[in-house]
Amino acid sequence: MSYSLKTGLFMAGILFASSCTTAPSEPRASQPEGSQPGASQPEASQLHEQLRKLALALPGDVGIYVRHLDSGEEVRIAADTLFPTASMIKAPILGALFDKIERGELSYRQKLTYTIDRLYAGEDLLGSFQADQVVTLDKVAMLMITTSDNTAALWCQELAGKGTQINQWLADNGFAKTRVNSRTQGRKDNWKQFGWGQTTPREMADLLVAIRDRRLVSPAASEEMQRCLSRIYWDGEALSMIPPNVQTISKQGAVSQSRSEAVLVHAPHGDYVFCVITNNQQDKSWGRDNQGYVLLREVSALLWQHFEPTSPYTPPPGSERYR
Repeated sequence: MSYSLKTGLFMAGILFASSCTTAPSEPRASQPEGSQPGASQPEASQLHEQLRKLALALPGDVGIYVRHLDSGEEVRIAADTLFPTASMIKAPILGALFDKIERGELSYRQKLTYTIDRLYAGEDLLGSFQADQVVTLDKVAMLMITTSDNTAALWCQELAGKGTQINQWLADNGFAKTRVNSRTQGRKDNWKQFGWGQTTPREMADLLVAIRDRRLVSPAASEEMQRCLSRIYWDGEALSMIPPNVQTISKQGAVSQSRSEAVLVHAPHGDYVFCVITNNQQDKSWGRDNQGYVLLREVSALLWQHFEPTSPYTPPPGSERYR
């Protein structure tokens, strides 16, 4: 696949957004930023300082949330601040879609008919379909998550009840700050500021943990969502710094001023989750050396080394030619 196709697909989330500017929100008052319950203080402080240095090195805004699910070790850097989701919003859309399926309002294998008016201009796979071609809902959901197909995502957003219903579902499930903005009544100002969706690093991580714990929608729905989120085509950033034999669930996003990735790692010595989101980046390039992409790889590599010190991993020479 040519890099131009990769670039076109990975620019998922750019829908209708002319700018992405972060508005700070108040952090939760229960613990100060950077505290890590369950971890020894020197170890926890060292990880926080390492992540803080990586964040400060990027010209722009950075939010990071990390939690080891067994030990409780945690790092928070602007973890409750609002950031643009870009294509990460497709994970909450998936949750709301499965809620409709669980309620019997949709069928996972039901047949849908694609029409040209659904096309979102770009290089999406679904957008290459012929008019009136039949496709099943599970394949549309797969394209939304696996290849981050925008045409598929907009279709899923509509089927899930559109932005207003999805946002209500998010609120009902404890996600106070994650919201769909695009094509959603009453959220024009949010769309202008954040683009397709908005979230915090902590809430995106919490969403993945709820799926891992089989708490989102239902155990059966959570398991199928976990399968969906484990089949990611865009594995060139955070996922590339984790051994390929280790299962992960994740979602990625990118617009010109923002790069983001949320990952839950089923690591040998205990699962850990992290989410990194940037905004107002000075570097708006789309190459592998974009500073936001580099940060995603650096954070992921650091966390694997920290949580799995006896299983070192470095991508083999030549890996970059496949990214």
